[in-house]
Amino acid sequence: MCLDYDFYDFTTFCYLTTVMAFVTPWSISLALADSYSVLLKQLPHEPRLLSMVLAGDTVMSFLSLGGACGVASATELLSSMGAPICGDNLCSQYQVSATLAFLCWFLLLASALFNLWSLPSLLY
Repeated sequence: MCLDYDFYDFTTFCYLTTVMAFVTPWSISLALADSYSVLLKQLPHEPRLLSMVLAGDTVMSFLSLGGACGVASATELLSSMGAPICGDNLCSQYQVSATLAFLCWFLLLASALFNLWSLPSLLY
């Protein structure tokens, strides 16, 4: 998506790329931390840490939802207008990007809800 020459003409595509640039390291760092804690068989017992992860997952989830909705609507608008930017299957590539962003949103939301569910167990 970033390699297209008209990519920077549309704010929604830039927004999705920027959001995913933040979501990717966030998700990778959480995956590494979770893998490390599972290997040591010692889960984190601090509510403050879990609250920060919950807040980060929630923020990243809503940012990725906004980016996915923006790209999906912009791509649908461009393809329905028959814009010249949609030549060479470019709009289909944007639709795949929007679909993967929706998948990312769903997984981040599931992570946030799981952390929200497990937070009270640390408090008592």
